[in-house]
Amino acid sequence: MSFPFVPLGVILLLLPIHHGPVARSLSSLAMESPWWENYDQKDRYLCSEKNEIVLERNASQASLITGNQRSTLFREDSSSTALLFRNGDMKLTLRGDEMILERFPQTIRCIRTEEV
Repeated sequence: MSFPFVPLGVILLLLPIHHGPVARSLSSLAMESPWWENYDQKDRYLCSEKNEIVLERNASQASLITGNQRSTLFREDSSSTALLFRNGDMKLTLRGDEMILERFPQTIRCIRTEEV
């Protein structure tokens, strides 16, 4: 099954901003991977000062979750101190509390807000 290509920036711009405890718990449910994917690290990032992304990862892959959209990226070897993940059209770089998403021609910078 293939999904139509939608630029990440468009997805981020279309995501609703949730407020309050009920909205937070509903959005949290949509932002989880199935238990069998076994991600040992889960962090929440804020992009463009209003859009929330959850990044789940382990030593070999990462799952980027925005609302009900999910992208899986695979770890790349790197000589830098940053962690690099990539799929066919997107590159994700983790450096400290910063996450950089690159999908030509866009670059989106996000800041980690909390561990989930």
